[in-house]
Amino acid sequence: MASVTTSPSSGTDSLAPVLVDRDLSWLDFNRRVLAEALDDRTPLLERAKFLAIFGSNLDEFFMKRMAILREDQSAKGLRLRAEIRARLEPMLGQQAEHFRRVLVPTLSRNGIHLRRWEDLTDEQRLEANDYFRRHVSPALTPLVIQPTQPFPFFSNLSLSLAFVLHDARTGESVDARVKVPSELPQWVALTTGVSQGQRVFVRLYEVIRENAQTLYAGMTLSDATLFRITRDAEVELDEDADQGLRELVREQIRQRRYEPAVRLEISAGGSDHIRQLLQQRFNLADSDVFELDGELDYTSLFHIASLDVPELRDTPWTPLVPARLDPSIDIFDTIRDGDILVHHPYESFDESVERFISDAAEDARTVVIKMTVYRVGDDTPFVRSLIRAAESGKQVACVIELKARFDEERNLHWAAELERAGAHVTVGQASLKTHAKVALVVRKEDGGLRSYAHIGTGNYHVRTARLYTDVGLLTCDPDLIADVVNLFHHLTGRSDAPAFRSLLVAPSCMRPRFLELITAEVEHHRAGRPARIIAKMNQLEDPAIMTALCVASQAGVPIELIVRGFCCLAPGVPGVSETIRVRSIVGRFLEHSRIFYFANGSSDPINGTFLIGSADWMHRNLSTRVEVVTPVTARSARERLWEVLDICLRDRRQAWLMEGDARYTQLRPDSDATDGPETVGTHRMLIDLTTRRTAPTA
Repeated sequence: MASVTTSPSSGTDSLAPVLVDRDLSWLDFNRRVLAEALDDRTPLLERAKFLAIFGSNLDEFFMKRMAILREDQSAKGLRLRAEIRARLEPMLGQQAEHFRRVLVPTLSRNGIHLRRWEDLTDEQRLEANDYFRRHVSPALTPLVIQPTQPFPFFSNLSLSLAFVLHDARTGESVDARVKVPSELPQWVALTTGVSQGQRVFVRLYEVIRENAQTLYAGMTLSDATLFRITRDAEVELDEDADQGLRELVREQIRQRRYEPAVRLEISAGGSDHIRQLLQQRFNLADSDVFELDGELDYTSLFHIASLDVPELRDTPWTPLVPARLDPSIDIFDTIRDGDILVHHPYESFDESVERFISDAAEDARTVVIKMTVYRVGDDTPFVRSLIRAAESGKQVACVIELKARFDEERNLHWAAELERAGAHVTVGQASLKTHAKVALVVRKEDGGLRSYAHIGTGNYHVRTARLYTDVGLLTCDPDLIADVVNLFHHLTGRSDAPAFRSLLVAPSCMRPRFLELITAEVEHHRAGRPARIIAKMNQLEDPAIMTALCVASQAGVPIELIVRGFCCLAPGVPGVSETIRVRSIVGRFLEHSRIFYFANGSSDPINGTFLIGSADWMHRNLSTRVEVVTPVTARSARERLWEVLDICLRDRRQAWLMEGDARYTQLRPDSDATDGPETVGTHRMLIDLTTRRTAPTA
């Protein structure tokens, strides 16, 4: 393979020996998710959860990527789609096989019975039929499909039953469709004949199927077929349109419901006639159809996974109050004593970041609160705090990203609520997404105004903060504060992007600053000084960054990449990327933090350069989004970040290593290992460390 010797600003041609297709790499990531479901070391209900996550991830992949991939009708594009299907089909088979032969029997042995209709007792069927009459039938709309009627609308990811109806009086046959209501529990709990400590469930769609005759009285039903349609979710905004951004986003939401179908999932053994009808209607090729011998929608298993059976779940974890954030001490006094690094979900998001905004809203000295909002969830305490602050006369400014995919309606709602309370709301630009996670509080203190900031790697979302690993910095460092103030002036006003002294801000200066840091490690290595790069992120895809990493590798710089999702750079390729190692951590929590480390000539790793922020090394993050990455200078915070990186690199329980052929190998603990991340993994190790760190001293 030829060496990569071109400049870091070059395109992908120089990366050919190490370039990995992002979609195939993403499929490998989802394979790692599936492996958690297949791993008997994973608690039983957590295995059900990972089967559901695997299915949910696939839904998102088809919604986001398949329409784009189908546009490429070249030989290369056709080969890629064929390869995607070839890799996907065995995984779908594994998912179905594990559910049927392992998960269902094992759940049953533990008192959770997922029954098929034919396995129910007569009394349980009567109970299910009564449930149908009282709770399901009113929510159904039985339809027929015939030329004299409009073709039914099929919503995205909706599960449906199709039948052929026969009218014995006329001899005519028509097709029929009943949508399985997504608003109802997909697993119906039965109590008849169920002993104490046992649970019995039957699938909602089977209850509907077995009672469908009541919906079409006088007809004979045959060819019952379960199917599911997936639609494209990528709706292009017309940035040149006359209407404002809010109306553009509302139109995008409306259009998404009618986007072209990109996938048909249909039950094995179903009607060929129904399949052909749907394929023709939705203009789907055979390669877009997946005939599945199993469930069509495994996301229904989230309900089963949430059952309150502690012995079948991960050991419960309640995030702890960070050691420095004593609830009895004013949070702003604590921040003035030195920067605070918080690590979620090990440390409480509610008692750190949420408290930062809530206390500011109630604080008589606070005069201004500013925040960026990408995803905040439905019942968000952050917006409630901002509304209280605005109603009490404080100046509140909120930069809400209306184009956060699948959160557009929620963000439109919160923008309107904040405006009604008197807050200043900026909804961003059509061409750039504001993805930064930054909050600013300005207080009137002795001597004048003093500002405080939170800069994080994750959204201001209390629910995901319990599931995603993220880090954040609470600071009043004057240099960082000056940059945060200028950033908000830029976002809410109308000016060219300012120069930033400390922060790395995309799209203006982040990529150049990262390239400078990578190049500096090459110079340190050539001069005989310590040089090393460790970067932890969700995805890696930016060509300029990948080229720079290869140049650094050719110079001999050791590079460790901890990339949870897809990684478009193959490691260990002789003469190109042989000093690069890539690993992925998959487990109980979703690895979401972005942490960057450069040795910067120091033999003590704590004296190296540490940065955290909202951006992955992807073209979209560095070129088409507003992102913020901050240096971390406080020694205690750098020690914490080094601890996280070191644990990830030592992990042999949750870690996977990427090989030069872009495939991943799961690491296993050494036979003589007894403790540490090598045995218990990253998440268990950090739980234990947090517990010890926050334990009261005697």
